Amino acid sequence: MAIERSRSEINRESDEISLNELTHQIGEWYRFFLKKWLVIIIFGFIGAALGLTYSLFKKPVYTASTNFVLENSESAGLGQYAGLASMVGIDIDSKGGIFQGDNLLELYKSRKMIQQTLLSIVDSNSKKLLIDYYIEFNKLKESWVEKPGLKEIHFSNSFNGTGKSYSKDVRLRDSILGVIVNDINTNYLTVGKLDKKSSIIKVDVKSKDEEFAKLLNDYIVKNVSEFYIQTKTKKALENVMILTKKTDSVRNVMNGAIYTAVAVADATPNLNPTRQVQRTVPTQRAQFSAESNKALLSSLVQNLEMAKLSLLKETPLIQVVDQPIYPLKVEAFGKLKGIIVGGFLGGFIIIIILIVSKLFGTQGS
Repeated sequence: MAIERSRSEINRESDEISLNELTHQIGEWYRFFLKKWLVIIIFGFIGAALGLTYSLFKKPVYTASTNFVLENSESAGLGQYAGLASMVGIDIDSKGGIFQGDNLLELYKSRKMIQQTLLSIVDSNSKKLLIDYYIEFNKLKESWVEKPGLKEIHFSNSFNGTGKSYSKDVRLRDSILGVIVNDINTNYLTVGKLDKKSSIIKVDVKSKDEEFAKLLNDYIVKNVSEFYIQTKTKKALENVMILTKKTDSVRNVMNGAIYTAVAVADATPNLNPTRQVQRTVPTQRAQFSAESNKALLSSLVQNLEMAKLSLLKETPLIQVVDQPIYPLKVEAFGKLKGIIVGGFLGGFIIIIILIVSKLFGTQGS
């Protein structure tokens, strides 16, 4: 009992010593910082001044946003035509195609789409390209003055309307375009869904230049949508064009055969009864050709109509919900925010410096 009592007393005394030491340390640090109050306030004011200066020189960032819904028509939507299609040997495929799900989002990040957008003509009068706006507000020409190879480059003169180059400095221009495309991907363009359960896709473009933000957003959404629709409907559209050409060809042959039969009769108005072969054989041959082509034309017309239905099925619907309008949403670093954040950081940094200096000073002594 005596031993246990002595142990509890020792533990209580050690706890009291630890608490006293902690209280002593807190009081010591408090007195230390109290002596340095003027230094802390000075650094706080310096930080606030730097924060205010930063807010004055920090350019606002404009955000252009487009929200749209993508709907792919599936075979279930054409269920009423499935039976008719099977009767004429047409299979309306229900399998998913390319650019499903996240593939469409990655299409916005591809170099092909961004480069095509940068080389789009945004001013029909001056033939100015979107990349020219990028070069202007980023003041790249000023940094290219001392580089002869770069300062002579003019993208408006180096590319034709299709974006294909026809001058000699292809490698240099492709290199510049690659750097700009990477910058657009990293610092300007953001693509994603509003949330995991939503089918609404959002395209954001952030830039320090309001006009460039809106133009880039408008043109990249336009180019990607057109490329997406053309790619999705390419095969079905080719089928429609082929069937249309064949249908027109058979119809022309049938009409020609009908015309030939009538022309033979007109060419022999007073035919000798003993010479009926001159009228009967050409007429029957033309009639047989017309009947054969009529049956073939009927089948081709059915197939053409089903091909058109398939084209409608493959054509996706891209419905824009919201698009950027002036004035764009702006994110600016306010003066009050700059003063508060700068003052806090200035005071925090000097406190860290004082703590480190005191600790190392104590260890050195």
